[in-house]
Amino acid sequence: MPAPSHHDPFADWLRAHAVPLTHLDPAAPLDDLAAAARHRGEARVVAIGESSHFINEFAAMRRRILRFLVERCGFTVLAFEYGFSEGFLLDAWAQGEGTDDDLSAHLAATIPVGVDEPLRWMRRHNRTASPPVRFAGIDIPAAGGSLLPALAPVADYLRHIDSETLPAVQTAMRIAESFAGGSGADTAPAWARLPTAEQDALSAALTRLLIRFRSVEPLYVSRGGRSSYDIALRRLEGACHADYTFRALADLFAGKGLTADTSARDIYMAESVLWHLERFEPGTRVVLAAHNAHIQKTPVSFNGHLTGFPMGQHLHRALGDDYVALGLTSTTGHTADMPRDENARFGFTIDTTALEPPEPGSIEAAFADAGLGLSMADLHRAPREAPGSAGPAPGPDRIRIQGAYLHTPVLDAFDAILSTPLSTVADGLENT
Repeated sequence: MPAPSHHDPFADWLRAHAVPLTHLDPAAPLDDLAAAARHRGEARVVAIGESSHFINEFAAMRRRILRFLVERCGFTVLAFEYGFSEGFLLDAWAQGEGTDDDLSAHLAATIPVGVDEPLRWMRRHNRTASPPVRFAGIDIPAAGGSLLPALAPVADYLRHIDSETLPAVQTAMRIAESFAGGSGADTAPAWARLPTAEQDALSAALTRLLIRFRSVEPLYVSRGGRSSYDIALRRLEGACHADYTFRALADLFAGKGLTADTSARDIYMAESVLWHLERFEPGTRVVLAAHNAHIQKTPVSFNGHLTGFPMGQHLHRALGDDYVALGLTSTTGHTADMPRDENARFGFTIDTTALEPPEPGSIEAAFADAGLGLSMADLHRAPREAPGSAGPAPGPDRIRIQGAYLHTPVLDAFDAILSTPLSTVADGLENT
């Protein structure tokens, strides 16, 4: 669509209040971020988003902001849109376990959403830092691609704690292995092709396991300790949420399904963040990296239909002002669209798509109209009423999501927006 030609009062506000940033280089000095962040570093959880995965500029800014929050504000945990169960292996690596080269093998089967470089920085940082920076996975296993990363360690746990229950988890693993894929994009259709009896047997086995775990908690804790029980239970809960998500996504892809049914993944991610907060040292503060559509504080809707309640909405409800959502977006350049393709490695291809000029009413149009380059705006300072109390001040009502737009009141959805004037898609993703 053509760039807006009307006068945008919000662009005037941005021009006066957005703080210019001077660097994209993750290793660059941090003083510009100190000016832009103001009091955002006082929160317990600061979420850093992105309007699209696989974007070089967003990855670079996330790494800069992570450094700033660790080095200047005392944050000690990086939580990532990455499997809860799989995250423990990465945390051990970040603390110095194994060799530097092991990370590539650890991440070989996962979607390349940019977790590798922050982890490499953490490992280097932790060689001399005290306290170290920890890593925390929060997502359902394999981004909804397979139950096995969660169920395999649950099976190991049960071998020592409750071998009588082992056949139930082995049944679930046998069925799960028959349709496992790279992400929910290819696994949900494969799940839909299972005989109904197999689908139901999987759900029944997981439900019986979950109820038993909760019912005999004192027994399990007496045999294996509190920490191992809590982790195994959370892994099992992740498998249950992923199983629910298979059905929700399959129905969504088929053009049917319940309203906001895909929220099962986001509530699990939100509860995982809170789970980690409860178990790390008192006073721990978390940097949370995920897509804008996961961190925003307002519901997700497309074409007027409620699609889901995002992780950020749940965290805002639980933490209030201790949760801060920083959305990242761009005004020009390219984005990475992700059309579904069951024959692709992760169930989708990554298509480099040129961005159209920003739509009128979007936060991107406001940054473009304001003539701003790389900059950050604290939306808490934005006017909520028009001058002279003439009603609500017109604010942006949409933000990019890949090459499209998500319609939402941006001032309510995010606490701050960082905009880069150009976005470029990472190289080497053609065969992903």
